[in-house]
Amino acid sequence: MPTVRTLRSLLGVGVLAVGLAVVPAPAHAQTPVLCSEAALVNAITAANAAGGDTLALFPFCTYRLTGAHGTSSTGPVGLPPLTTPIRMTGLGNIIERAPGAPPFRILQVEGSANVPGTRGQLDAVGITVRGGSAVFPYPGGGISNLGGTVSLSLSSVTGNTAVAGGGLYNDNGVTTLNGSSVAGNTATFGGGGIYVNSGGVTLSGTTVSSNTPDNCAPSGSVIGCS
Repeated sequence: MPTVRTLRSLLGVGVLAVGLAVVPAPAHAQTPVLCSEAALVNAITAANAAGGDTLALFPFCTYRLTGAHGTSSTGPVGLPPLTTPIRMTGLGNIIERAPGAPPFRILQVEGSANVPGTRGQLDAVGITVRGGSAVFPYPGGGISNLGGTVSLSLSSVTGNTAVAGGGLYNDNGVTTLNGSSVAGNTATFGGGGIYVNSGGVTLSGTTVSSNTPDNCAPSGSVIGCS
């Protein structure tokens, strides 16, 4: 009988081990971001300090920025510059500069090629970046990618202004736009939609249109943008 009880115990442990083995690992946790300017600023600050995070934006929330919460050598930034890998999962979200607010761009991503010691990445889904205005004479009204990595999916960049790269400015970085739109942005000299100083911008199922004075600059810098 003791042998039978021992065998049953071993079988029980084996079944438990098999059961644990087939339980899927928990998905990476997301940090929910309530619908307020302060909540988004604090979430990005915490994500940078933690070495990166996934931020789940409050569905259909407009995050209206009343002032700059970041500084850089290329002017004020509405949100703290991203210096680590940060993913923003949105659903009908708008991140915009409030009407009447002082000039500042909305987002800036910093990588080691431009800012030593940083490894900024922005992976955003379902957001609109709107109303940014880079301080003269700096480029990148909506998003400035300085040596980092930017990926926008099902998103739009619209109504932003700057000397160059009214919508998006890319320098030593890699930017990919998937199923997105860059439209209605304005630059003083060129690249109303996108300006590529160096690095690369790739479009996939994305439209760049109705930007002033042109859509992309320099000419030919973005394949599929005319």
